[in-house]
Amino acid sequence: MKYALRTTVAAVAAAMLGPFLVSGAAAAQAPTGPDGGAAGAAWAATQDGPQQYPNINIQWDVPITMSDGTVLKGNVYRPADAFNRPIDTPTPTIVNLTPYTKLVSNLADHAQSVPGLSDALFGLLRQIDLSGTPLSGVTDLTKGIGGGELRSFTVDRQLIKSGYSQVVVDVRGTGFSQGTWDMLRDREQQDTIEVIDWAAAQPWSNGRIGMNGISYSGINQVQAAEKRPAALKTIFPVVPGSDLVNDVLAPGGGFGTAFIPLWLTAINGTKLVPDLASMVNGQFDTRWLADRVRDPFTFMDVLLNAYTTTRIDDLDPRAKELLTDGSRPRQAWLGDPSRIQIPTFVTGGWHDLFTYSESKIYQEIPLPAGQKQLLMGNTYHLNSGNEYAKPGLPPRLDVLQRAWFDKWLKGIDNGVDGYGPITLRQQGGGWITSDSFAEPTEQKGGAQNPVYRRMYLSANGSGTANSVYDGSLTAAANDDTARLTVAPGLTTLCSNDAAQATAGVLSIINGCGEDSRVAELNALSFTSDPVAEPTSISGRIAVRLNTVQDASDGYWVATVNDVAPDGRSSVLSSGQLMASLREVDEANSSKSANGDYTDPRAFTSLDNRQPTVPGEATTLNIALSATEAILQPGHRLRVDVFAGNFPKGLPILPMLLDTGLKPQHVQLDPNRPSFVNVPVRGNPGW
Repeated sequence: MKYALRTTVAAVAAAMLGPFLVSGAAAAQAPTGPDGGAAGAAWAATQDGPQQYPNINIQWDVPITMSDGTVLKGNVYRPADAFNRPIDTPTPTIVNLTPYTKLVSNLADHAQSVPGLSDALFGLLRQIDLSGTPLSGVTDLTKGIGGGELRSFTVDRQLIKSGYSQVVVDVRGTGFSQGTWDMLRDREQQDTIEVIDWAAAQPWSNGRIGMNGISYSGINQVQAAEKRPAALKTIFPVVPGSDLVNDVLAPGGGFGTAFIPLWLTAINGTKLVPDLASMVNGQFDTRWLADRVRDPFTFMDVLLNAYTTTRIDDLDPRAKELLTDGSRPRQAWLGDPSRIQIPTFVTGGWHDLFTYSESKIYQEIPLPAGQKQLLMGNTYHLNSGNEYAKPGLPPRLDVLQRAWFDKWLKGIDNGVDGYGPITLRQQGGGWITSDSFAEPTEQKGGAQNPVYRRMYLSANGSGTANSVYDGSLTAAANDDTARLTVAPGLTTLCSNDAAQATAGVLSIINGCGEDSRVAELNALSFTSDPVAEPTSISGRIAVRLNTVQDASDGYWVATVNDVAPDGRSSVLSSGQLMASLREVDEANSSKSANGDYTDPRAFTSLDNRQPTVPGEATTLNIALSATEAILQPGHRLRVDVFAGNFPKGLPILPMLLDTGLKPQHVQLDPNRPSFVNVPVRGNPGW
C-alpha cells in the first residue's frame, strides 16, 4: 500500500514537473545537426512525456467584438485539472486565426485525441511506407500528418496541458464569424491585431501571445508580426507566404487556375455551414445569416469574370485591382518582413505553394540567427514535416513548435535558439544545417559559398532527352544560331508544377511529381554534361531567354532539373512569365556579382504590360524560386522550356487571346545569349 502510494505521488510529481526537468536538461545541451542531437531528443521527450495538467477545458464560440461591431467567434482551450476545471493561473496564449472554420479544426482535433485509437492511427500513418513504388508520394502525405503538421492546423493538446491557452478564431466572414470575408487584406489584418489584444487582456492570459498555424494561418502570423502589436512575442508559421501575387495568385502573370478555384470553393463552401447548436438552443445569429446572404460566394464572380471577359478594359474592377501594382488590395497582399522584430520560425518546402517567399521572409527579418529560423523540406503544401524523428532528420513540427514557444513565451533555456539556424533538405541528398542561404547579394567564392555562373543554351544535342528539342547546356558561350519552336500543350498536366499547384495531391504519382519525362514530351530541353563530383545548387536561379512570339504575347515556363543516369528528370525549381509582363521591378530584384539577375522580380501588373511585336526578338528574365540541391556524380543539370503551364497557371482570357495559343520560339543568338544563372558549389567539371 505504501509502495503504491509512493508510486502514485511520484507519478503525479513527474506529470507536473517532467516538462520542466526535461527542459532544464536540454539547457545543458547545444543542438547539433538537423536532428538537434541530445537537445532535439530532450525537446521530443518534453513534448511526448507527461504534462503539468491532466485535462483541457474548452469554451465554444466565444464572441470577440471587433472595433466596427462585427463579432468573430473563437474556441478557447485552457489547461484544466482532474475535474476539468480550468486552472486559475494565467498562461501564455497561442492565437490561431483560420478561414477553414474552427469547426473543421475541432473535428480534426477530436479525431486525433481519442484515447488509444488516435495513438494507433498516428502510429499507422507513421508506419505506412510505399517508398520505391509508383505511389511513394502517399508516404509523404501520411508521414506529414503523423509528423506534427496536423497539430499546427488544429490545436496541440500536449502544448495546452503543459501550461498554455489557445484561441482558434474564424476570420471575418468565415466559419461562425460575422462579416464579409476580406481575404487577408486590411480589415482582416486589423481584426488579427484586435484578437491578439483581446486575448492578451483576458484574465486567463498572462499577456504573452504567440501565433501558430499552417498556410493562411501562417500568412496572417507574418502580417501581424509586421504590425508589431505589443503583446505578440513570437510566431511559428508553417508554409507562409508574403508576396501572394507572385507566390500563388498570378506568378509571372499566369493565373493560378488549379489552386485558386479549389481554395475559393473550400472557404466559400465551409463558411455557409450554420451553427446548428445555436439553432437548437434558440441563439442563432441572424446577422451571420444576413452577411452570408449578402456575399455567399466571395470572389467567385471575379474569377468567372476573368475567364469570360475578352478585353482588359472590361474586367471587373476587383480583378484589375489584384493585378495592378500599387492598388490598395495589392499592397495589402505584399508583406514587408523587414518590419518583424520578434522571434520567428519559418517552415517551408521546395515545392510548396509559397516557396518563392519562404526563404525571403527569413532573409528580410532583421534579427540575429537563432531568433529567426528557417526549415525547408523537399515537400509540397500538404506534407510539411514528412521526415522526422530519426538520426539526421529534424524533430517533428509539434516538437519544434513546443520548444520554440517554451523558449520565447516561458523563457525556458532549452537551446532551441541554437538550432539551425537554417535547416535544409538537399534535393538529391540529405538534411544539412547552414548559417546562410540564398542571400540577395553575391558571396565570395570558397569551399562553403556558391558562385553564380552562366550555363548557356545550345542547339547541340545532348542525347539525353525525349523532348520537342534535345539541346545542351554549355559552360562557355557558344556561337549557335537556331530558332527552336515549342507550342502550348497539355503534358504539364503531369508535372511537378501541377503537383505543386494542387498542394501536393498529384505528387502521389511519381511519374508526375518526381519525374518530368512525361511533361518534357512537349518541351525544349537543354542538358549539361554529367558532373564529375558532388555539386550543389544553392540559392536563387534566373533563366534568360531570347524569344520570338508569333502574337502580341507569349506564356513561358522554365524549370531547372536534376537528370539521373537512368534518365529520370527531377524538377529542382521552376518559374513562369508572360512576355508582356517582362518589365523587371529593379528595386525589388537582385543580381549576382557577374551582373546577371538572380531574382528578376516582374511587376506582374496590368499597367506595366508591354505587348510583343510578332517576329521580333524579346528578352525575358524569368525568376525561379531558391533551392538547395546536390547533383551526384554522373547526374546532369537540365533546363526545360515550355509554352504553357496548365493547370498550375493559365493567363486570364484577355491575355490568353493575345497569345493566340500560337507556337513560341527560343532564338539562339550569340549576340543575345540565352542562359541560366545558377549558384554552384563544387567542381562539376563543366
